[in-house]
Amino acid sequence: MSVAQKIEDLVRDGLQVDHFQLENESHMHSGPATESHYKLVLVSPDFTGKRPVPRHQMVYGLVAELLQDPIHALALHLHTPDEWELIGGDVPLSPTCMGGSAAAG
Repeated sequence: MSVAQKIEDLVRDGLQVDHFQLENESHMHSGPATESHYKLVLVSPDFTGKRPVPRHQMVYGLVAELLQDPIHALALHLHTPDEWELIGGDVPLSPTCMGGSAAAG
């Protein structure tokens, strides 16, 4: 099973999900890992009344088994259904990787 499928299964098993969008951004980063960097856009009524940090903690708790290996980075964009409607489903672009394998000059 792919890492992406594991993430989706864990999240859907733990939360009510209105919208789930997972992007593998590993190709944007240096190194050989092909399933290590992800962006997750998640809309759930379970986030209602919760501030950003508790929302992140909820999701990190669900995927904790993957966070040490193989996931190196997981960008989270977490919204309630009302927030999602308000922003019109707009998802920010991920920043360009600054590298890490190149020597500083």
